[in-house]
Amino acid sequence: MNVNPESIARASSKRPWVVIGSWVGLLVVAFVLTGLFLVENLTTDFDFTDEPEAKRAELLLEDRLRGPATFTELIVVSSEPGSAGGADFQGYVGELQAAVSGLGTDIVQAVVPVGQTGEPVISADGGDQLITVVLTKTDLDDASTDAAAIKDAIEAVEVPSGIEARLFGQATIGNDFERLAQEGLEKGETIGVVVALIVLLVVIGAAVASGLPILLAIAAIAAAIGVTAFIGNYMSLSFFVVNFITMIGLAVGIDYALFIVARYREERVRGFDKIEAIGRAGATANRAVFFSGLTVVLALLGMLFVPNTIFRSLGVGAIVVVILAVAASMTLLPALLALLGDRINKGRVRKQSSLDNVDKTGGMWDKITDLVMARPILWLAGGAGVMLVLGAFALSMETGFSGVSTLPEDLASKQAFEILETEFGLGGATDPVEVVIDGQFTSDVDAAITVLTDSIAGNPSFGTPDPVEVNAAGDLALLSIPLTGDFQSEASGAAVELLRDDLVPAAFAGTDTEVLVGGASAFNVDFFEDVRVFTPIVFAFVLGLSFILLTVVFRSIVLPVKAIFLNLLSVAAAYGAVVIAFQEGIGPSWVKSIIGFQQVEAIEAWLPLFLFAVLFGLSMDYHVFLLTRIREHFDQTGNNSLSVAHGLRTTGAIITGAALIMVAVFSGFALGDLVPLQQMGFGLAIAVLLDATIVRSILVPATMRLLGDYNWYLPKWLDWLPHIDIEGHEAALEAQTREVGVEVEEEVGVPVD
Repeated sequence: MNVNPESIARASSKRPWVVIGSWVGLLVVAFVLTGLFLVENLTTDFDFTDEPEAKRAELLLEDRLRGPATFTELIVVSSEPGSAGGADFQGYVGELQAAVSGLGTDIVQAVVPVGQTGEPVISADGGDQLITVVLTKTDLDDASTDAAAIKDAIEAVEVPSGIEARLFGQATIGNDFERLAQEGLEKGETIGVVVALIVLLVVIGAAVASGLPILLAIAAIAAAIGVTAFIGNYMSLSFFVVNFITMIGLAVGIDYALFIVARYREERVRGFDKIEAIGRAGATANRAVFFSGLTVVLALLGMLFVPNTIFRSLGVGAIVVVILAVAASMTLLPALLALLGDRINKGRVRKQSSLDNVDKTGGMWDKITDLVMARPILWLAGGAGVMLVLGAFALSMETGFSGVSTLPEDLASKQAFEILETEFGLGGATDPVEVVIDGQFTSDVDAAITVLTDSIAGNPSFGTPDPVEVNAAGDLALLSIPLTGDFQSEASGAAVELLRDDLVPAAFAGTDTEVLVGGASAFNVDFFEDVRVFTPIVFAFVLGLSFILLTVVFRSIVLPVKAIFLNLLSVAAAYGAVVIAFQEGIGPSWVKSIIGFQQVEAIEAWLPLFLFAVLFGLSMDYHVFLLTRIREHFDQTGNNSLSVAHGLRTTGAIITGAALIMVAVFSGFALGDLVPLQQMGFGLAIAVLLDATIVRSILVPATMRLLGDYNWYLPKWLDWLPHIDIEGHEAALEAQTREVGVEVEEEVGVPVD
């Protein structure tokens, strides 16, 4: 037996309980894997899989000076100006110190209530004091757990009236990011599922049939989380991966099942029995789902090129959930359809005329198609113009990281950061720049360090450097330089580049040393550089493989070029919309205050490449679904214009419904409190909305009309390409019959019916 989407669908429909039992077994295994591995394998940290300058600096310090770096937390004790020296204030400071120290050396290495001079670190207005807490653990996730214990210990101390203590540090910030991400996940899931059910009820018109796509998506998500949790034993997983799996799983899982359920019902309306309808849906919709999923996976593979753990873990999680969503749609869904039969129409909420009379013409989508194809140049210019205007804003995009300054104002860690920045000029105190000098510590090196420290004096980005540390062998030295602002800010990144490009080379010229600039801000700078270097590689890989796949699938070189161009147009428009909403802050202030968007100095550095990979795959989804119906009809009739109208008529409501579901899912994530998730959700939502409206309803029919039969042009020298037969055997047979009829007509001159 040939193994293909149709044969898999038919086999699944004939052995439904075997298939369902297999999926139940898979989900049980997935739940076990999730419970065993997920929590311990998720991390708020990120790392490089190559060795840029910041990574090399960190490894030198670990190997030859201090071992793995520990984490520092700051307790910011605040009261009225001038009250820090009072008895109540100092008594509270002492109680805090004792409470934190009492956690033991497994958690706290040292609690230091004084600075380098041995005096308490008190703000200029005398209202705030710092207590430095050095954690024992060297792993960020362990340190995050201990930071939570320190926070609990602080909250357990009775607070005198008018005094407040806040905790700040990388571990605490990581905890806050993780909690906000989890809240965003729950909000996104809730909004996405509720809106999805409403849209499905409107599009499909029956409660049971509407519930199937959601059930399939949930099954794919649950299985993917378990598989990814197990993969986490062999690679680092960002804590964002669960958010991402859920988001992508809801989007593609519901979409794939929706297309298959709609096609099954369509075949039943045409009079085919249950099993045959499942088989015919398998020969058409299931094939489209398979190749759509393949295009998404190819796009997501591009994320694996970038040598850092965030891109690779998100890429792996997304690829796993797409594969499982395709698998569930091709196996579990036919099995459920076989058991339910026409009971999927139970719970009707309205007549579904578009599915009950699929061959009816003259409806809304026919009118839209006729309107566009009557004046294709005008509509093409208008639609493309809107997309290009939005895309033009992307040219002014600045990239960076959203740091502490973008967190909600009611967070204690955000308030502590603002006090550190405004009252002490030490916003980046817990994450200094680390200048690592690899070479013998001679008088020349000592003099060079002096030159460097003198050169940064007066620079507002830097605080006072700590004393130089030298290892026992005298061949490695460390100069730590605190940052005055958020270590993830654009100013801190510029300070690192200033050190690397100008100040360090000038100071250490003539010394026999290698000097590396590391630290958290330097890690960010190296991350930006990796993204810059690998972006064209990812683009070339994704575009190249997509072109090859679509050329083989549709046996045309015109359709792939056009699909790639239109998808890039959607991506560019999404970039521009993100810039407008977040970087430029354009829009009514009351709207932004309601949805919680804030103007920031830079778009997340990972977002453009991330959006490209995800959006290119998701946009190609719709393109494949639409073009398969157009190609199916073209193979039957040979009429390009009628085929375009048929394709839009039969997929218009489904694609629009699927797009609204995706928009709802992505918008749910955009309504969270984390700026990175807001930008991601908004960018995905606006791109899908534009893609399903302007691109699919205007640009596709306009370009199909203008190109005519050239849409299907394949050079003779590519005739050797395999026939994928994405439309199924029925359409292929009719196409062969039509071609034979044309040949007979040409030979005998008599029309053949």
